[in-house]
Formats: sequence, C-alpha cells, structure tokens
Amino acid sequence: MNLLDLFAIGREREPGKKAVEFVDSRGPLGRRDLTFGALQQEAQRWAAAFARMGVRKGDRVALYLPNRPEFVIAYLATLEAGAVMVPINLRYRRRELSHILNDAEPALLVVEDAQQAVLDEILGADVGPGLAVLSVDRVESWLDEADEEARGDGSRAAARGEDAALIMYTSGTTGTSKGAVLSHNHVLATVTGLLSAWAWQADDVLLLPLPLFHTHGLIVGLHCALAMGATVRLRTAFDAEETVETLSTGGATLFFAVPTIYTRLVDLLGKEKEPPKFKGMRLFCSGSAPLPAEVHNAFERLTGQRILERYGMTETGMNFSNPYAGPRVAGTVGTPLPGVFARIVDAAGTDLPAGEEGELLLRGSNVFDEYWRAPQKTAESFVHDELGNRWFLTGDLARMDPQTGYVTLLGRSHELIISGGLNIYPREVEEMLTTFPGIEEAAVVGEPDTEWGEAPVAYLVCSGAIDEGELERYCRGQLASYKLPKRLRFVRELPRNAMGKVQKHRLV
Repeated sequence: MNLLDLFAIGREREPGKKAVEFVDSRGPLGRRDLTFGALQQEAQRWAAAFARMGVRKGDRVALYLPNRPEFVIAYLATLEAGAVMVPINLRYRRRELSHILNDAEPALLVVEDAQQAVLDEILGADVGPGLAVLSVDRVESWLDEADEEARGDGSRAAARGEDAALIMYTSGTTGTSKGAVLSHNHVLATVTGLLSAWAWQADDVLLLPLPLFHTHGLIVGLHCALAMGATVRLRTAFDAEETVETLSTGGATLFFAVPTIYTRLVDLLGKEKEPPKFKGMRLFCSGSAPLPAEVHNAFERLTGQRILERYGMTETGMNFSNPYAGPRVAGTVGTPLPGVFARIVDAAGTDLPAGEEGELLLRGSNVFDEYWRAPQKTAESFVHDELGNRWFLTGDLARMDPQTGYVTLLGRSHELIISGGLNIYPREVEEMLTTFPGIEEAAVVGEPDTEWGEAPVAYLVCSGAIDEGELERYCRGQLASYKLPKRLRFVRELPRNAMGKVQKHRLV
C-alpha cells in the first residue's frame, strides 16, 4: 500500500464531495473549491505533464509554494509520477534555498510568479542552470498537452510502501539543513494512528491555516483529511478574526495550530464580553512547541474547549498525544500513539524509572530510516539496544509521570530555539551574522518572549560601530524572517570556559 491507495479509500466514498475549500482573504487568488474527483483529475493531468518533462520514479520534485490548491495538486501529481516531494519553507531565502536545491537535486521546482525574484538570485549562480522551473500562475501554458496524456488507467509509476514519498528538511546544529527521508510506510503509520486516536470522521471539516510545507499542516492536517475523505478549509495564513468567525458559526469541526496562534486567539477572545463557545467544534489540537499552561487554561475558560496537546518531529511524524476521550493535562504530551515505542534514558543510555528526567528515544513504523545523503549524521542519530532494536535519539529531554504515564517535555538537549512553533538553530544564525563586516563573533540564544514563547537574541562582539539598520537589511536577505534576532546586544567579549567554548548559559 502507498499513500495514493490510502487517499483513494476516502475519495471513492464520495468523489463529488468537497475536498478543498480555499479562500485567499489577503491576496488576489480569491476562492476556489475542489471536489475529491476534480482533485484526482487535476493531479493526473499534472502528473502527465511532469512525466512529459522528464520526471521519473524516484526523482525529486520541490514545491516552493504558499498554501493554495496548486500545492495539493502538485503534491498528489508528484506521488502519481512515483516521485518524491520536497516541500520548501516559503520564508527561506538565498542561503537556505540554494542549499536545499543543491542537496536534493530536484528534477523540477514548482513555484509561483511571486517567487521569481528570489530564484533569479540563485539560478545559474548558486544552483545549476539545468533545473526545470514551473510556475503555477501559468499552469495552462505547460498543461496544454497533458489532457491527452493523462494517465487515469492505473498505469502510473506505482510506489511501494518502502519507497520515499517525502524529503523534509530540518535544520541541524551544524547550521545546514538535513533532509529526513520519509517513506510511504512512515507517513501511513502516522496518519492511520491519528485517524484512530483522534476519531476522525468523513464528515469532519478541518480549518487549516498552517503552512503545507511543514509537517504539522501537511501530514497531521492534509494527509489525515485526504485519507478520511474529510474537507479541508485551506487558508493562506492565520487570521484571528476570520478564524473566530468560522469556528463560532459551525464552519469547522477540527482546528490544529501552534501555541502562538492559541495565544493570539486568547488575546482576542479575552476582549469579548461573551466569547463564543465553538459548540460545533469537537477537537482543538496544539503542537510544534510547548503550549503554556496559562494559555491552555485561559482558552478552556473562554471557550469551554480543552486543547489536546501532542508531540511530533519532522523525522518521525506524530509520537505522543493526550487522549481524545480522556483527561488532557496541560503541559504534557500524553502517551505514545499506536505503534510508537518510547524510552527515557540517562547519558549512558540506561532506562530511567518514571519520574526521572532523561533523553527521549523513539522507534516505530513512523520513524524515518535516514537523512538524505548524510550517512554519518544518520548513524549518529540512532542507537541499538541489546535486542538489536534501532532507537532514534530525539534530543528532547522528558519525564514520565509515575501515576498517569503522561510524558512532559522539558526542553532540548542541544541549543534549539523554538519560536512560534518554528525551529531556529543558533549556529546557522551565528554563521550568517559573522559574514557582516565588523562583526567578529556572534552568540545566539533563546530568551523568553510573551508572544513567541522564545525569541532569538544575538550577542555580538564587533571591531567597531555597526549600523543596526544596515545589519537588519542584510539579515533579511540571507535568512527567513523568523530566524532573525529580535534583539541585539553588543558586548566586549563572550564568556568562555577553559577550553575556549562559549558559555551561553551565562549570556541569558
């Protein structure tokens, strides 16, 4: 079985049912709806066009797109062609984009016209000129011949369960992104586990403002809806007022978000004399970063709805969840999902008793096998137990409650900053900062922030005066905006230990 087989189950129940309802409230795209049958037809047309352009089974197809129906069509077309989809964060700029394109070596890059300026900087300079680029804003110009060649007869290059479906890039402590290779089986394990754990139904409607280039929006949201035959109300971005209106008028039954979104909803609802109770909603989920307990409790107080927290990673899909029908404990991620095995170990790899803090290790059908073209990093990310089982080292510190068995995440064992649900690795930012003239050293740390949970703060050692406005303009051209330091602090030197290593804990 592959993902297309799974999606066919939901589609064939009711092909005329609405699969995607898209509204671009902030731009020129307007509204567009697609039924399950129409979505399949479009995907097959696009797959035929991809094949005509030379995309073969196992090739990579990169999507550098915002939330819009064409993202969904292009993804399904990639699977129809037996290829591997590489979603790229739309906020990425020259350094990040060049690295991913050179590393993944896609046969095809799908974009929209608005991204052309970014591509002009790198194509032929940082990235070889042979990369084929298609714009979804000029789709008919390259789909003219596709209708005659559309392969709706089952002759597609069918993927096996163990074949790669996705390469999802996640930054590492080395400062360069690494691609987690997810097979059809890996994603199937996460999706089927969530369909069961969260009691998905065919008549569910998911309001989805999360970006499809991220695991949360793509796998937890879109994949589950397609598999169940549920409807996705896709949005270009989160809009607090529109979200409240939709949820309070019965426009959705499911809503998945990051803690920053829930913080903004609490702020908005707190201003209402009589906040709506969202009676048509059956499930609110939060993930991608820890949800502050005060936000969790305030949301329940204002709406009567208790948020379900869960835990996942790019490399593993979803791992833990608070129960759908059972107590949801603020600050915990619950227990392992079906098919997921977990251990909490000390520095020597010895299992710890419940109540003690240690590193969380995982294994299961959902856990990826390798990083793309990075055998050493792959080897460093796994350990084997005495029975030969292979365990993934998450880098997360955790503790299990002795009474409930619920797990609480305590933070990262390395220096990851999670801001608004997005990962920021300090070294990548530091390396970029030190390329600016006059900056000799840089240390980036996460500091508490009321809106984002954590915010990156840069401590800089400079050889002379720095124009902060010029530095900000330079940074915005190098990295995604959410990675940029929210504050700059100029110091004469960075604290170091006897071995010369910067002691970041002394900076916070």
